[in-house]
Amino acid sequence: MSTGDTNVVSVLDIGGTHVTAAGVDVSTRSILSGRWFREPLDGDGSAEKILSAIVNCAARLPAQPAGPWAIAVPGPFDYELGIARYAGVGKFDALNGVDLRTALMPHLPGAESVSFHNDADAFGIGEWWAGAANGHCSAVGITLGTGVGSSFLRDGHTLQDGPGIPPEGRVDLLHHDGRPLEETVSRRAIRQAYAQATGQSPAPDVREITQRARQGDRTATEVLTRTFHALGTVLGPHLAEFAPEVLVVGGSIAAAWDLLASPLRSGLTDADPRTALIALEPALHLMEAPLLGAAYLDRIHEL
Repeated sequence: MSTGDTNVVSVLDIGGTHVTAAGVDVSTRSILSGRWFREPLDGDGSAEKILSAIVNCAARLPAQPAGPWAIAVPGPFDYELGIARYAGVGKFDALNGVDLRTALMPHLPGAESVSFHNDADAFGIGEWWAGAANGHCSAVGITLGTGVGSSFLRDGHTLQDGPGIPPEGRVDLLHHDGRPLEETVSRRAIRQAYAQATGQSPAPDVREITQRARQGDRTATEVLTRTFHALGTVLGPHLAEFAPEVLVVGGSIAAAWDLLASPLRSGLTDADPRTALIALEPALHLMEAPLLGAAYLDRIHEL
């Protein structure tokens, strides 16, 4: 395939701890060989450091003729204008009010246009288009990492209102035991719960906690079980009403599927037995789905 193939969309996925750049071939629904690069990013850093990390990662993609760039980024964000709206959300505070389209476009190789897409919606669309939700008319995608992202889909379209759909389609706006869901289900929440249970400070990261659980650490197992059961109890009533055919779970924490699936299913059915009819699947493209979805959404917007 030539570098000038019109089926290629250059894509960025910006998260709280990493930024990923890739070239997506929309004709094969896949990432091009040798065009996937990931770099660390500090979501608590200065605007200059965050933008520098994004630009440096994008620069690793091989040069190609001018074309579109699609960027998956978490909310709150003005996706039409490309302006960050992060105020008191625990990450990217330094970008609040920054026009990312203006800041990034001159530094994205060959960028003719730049579109922005919600990262959780891009994940859901990516799994519907080329992953675990492919072939399903209705699906819900959940991403677990620095926060909880969500996407409610019917026939390949994301929805923000309707039966069972939380405000703006955002599960992170829901509550558990009177507190925002992300105070129970998130990277920082899991670390805090483990630290409180063990007295260990600073707490290990979630990857280490999950590894300890696999090695028989009872406290680690209990923390993870409580966390994912709680997620299920919060999601259950909404999924029972929305009635998706499948719930797909992604994000960095979903790598612990062997520890996550059972308590999540238990929480769902405890909340509403109707959820037993919903298939529960790990993402087929754990890291790539938001990239694939953003490319799809960019191409659809062009049509």
